[in-house]
Amino acid sequence: MNRPGTGESAPRSDVRPVGLVTGRLGRRRALQSALAASSALALLLWWLLPSGGPSYPHRPISFATGVANGVYEKYGMLLKSDLTAALPGVEVNLLNTEGSVENIERVASGRADFTIAAADAVADYHGRGKSDLRACARLYDDYMQLVVPRSSTVRAAKDLRGLRVGVGQAGSGVNLITRRLLAAAGLDITKDIQAYPVGIDQAPAMLMGGKLDAFFWSGGLPTAAVTAMATPVDRIRLVQLGDLVKPLHAMGASMQYYRQAVMPADAYPKAQDGRAVATIAVANLLVTTDHANAGLVERLTRAVIASRDAIGKKVHAAQLVDLRTAVFTDPLPLHEGAERYYRSVKP
Repeated sequence: MNRPGTGESAPRSDVRPVGLVTGRLGRRRALQSALAASSALALLLWWLLPSGGPSYPHRPISFATGVANGVYEKYGMLLKSDLTAALPGVEVNLLNTEGSVENIERVASGRADFTIAAADAVADYHGRGKSDLRACARLYDDYMQLVVPRSSTVRAAKDLRGLRVGVGQAGSGVNLITRRLLAAAGLDITKDIQAYPVGIDQAPAMLMGGKLDAFFWSGGLPTAAVTAMATPVDRIRLVQLGDLVKPLHAMGASMQYYRQAVMPADAYPKAQDGRAVATIAVANLLVTTDHANAGLVERLTRAVIASRDAIGKKVHAAQLVDLRTAVFTDPLPLHEGAERYYRSVKP
């Protein structure tokens, strides 16, 4: 169609300036590129990050264990690889300590994120942060073990009067229980024995070297350091502590966490003359605080329960970790994240 008076054709309404078309195409391509990049990033994250579980903060966590050569330390070392797999992007740092008492203090004060501690030590703690403490699981039981040389005349705790006795380090659960057992046996730890504050990392060598007459240890069965002393020759003997259960319980309500138990004959065969040994036991708890992220705790609790069989091949006590009893964490309430896990697997 010609414009009037010119003889020229009018421009078509669907023809756009070249610059405008090029600009719109550029923006369209940029948008397509951005969408493609977003899709690729989403795919990469799907591939790298764990699926089928709650989100959690990707920051380092610390796990307080125990003394060298103790069950806490070995359990923690084996559990670390499982936690690393269950929590991609989280660095797990293990901390050696003197034991349960120190472990609780570290977690309550924020100097550790997770730990293992005996239920009696948890109940006995009354320091800052006590109300913040939460449990992830009940794990396995510690058995109280009184170790003496094979030739020793000691047949019960009361026979330790006047002797050199390893009673555990000040921050250990061993020391807490030992003080109570000696009291139940009618002995004052400060007057009636020569108390040495040593743990399983030093006591065996001191006993074998003649620097101790006996030592107490509280740990899962069997404890590697005790097994090493009992083999290949008969060098030590386990002393029964079963006669202290009643007087121990009579000392008050705080003694309720101790139960009568028996070390089976095959725990330390050469040190027990093939016989079971009566003793006391106390439950171990996996402990954190209510400040811990719920998603992190849920994943960690799942990993702990799932790792039982693999860890149990090397730490026999771990074989006793049981989903049916894991929720019984008295004196601590379960953490919200742990509750989520147990609800998710409830039949």
